[in-house]
Amino acid sequence: MTYKIIYSPESLNDLRAIYSYIAFEKLAPQNAEGQVNRIRESIRSLDLFPEGHSTVEWEPWASMGMRFLPVDYFIVYYLVDKIEGKVRIVRIFYGGRDVEHIIQTGVE
Repeated sequence: MTYKIIYSPESLNDLRAIYSYIAFEKLAPQNAEGQVNRIRESIRSLDLFPEGHSTVEWEPWASMGMRFLPVDYFIVYYLVDKIEGKVRIVRIFYGGRDVEHIIQTGVE
């Protein structure tokens, strides 16, 4: 089965923010493009075996079956819907952030 990849609006904003930070704050537009391309390529690989990655261990995402995919210094969080054959990309965070705190408090 091949799963359809769906990006949430938040995950698309995350990709834009990653690009902007690297391109404009770090003044490395080529690196920004390469990083975003690596993230998107890794996400595309979820179409065949989306359940091959671990689930998060903290609530509320653990109960939802949220999975994560590390890509370089970033982590892609996603949900798998086996019935509809979809992978929903929920968020993409820098791996050094306290994502559990962000999700539980809603404060970035």
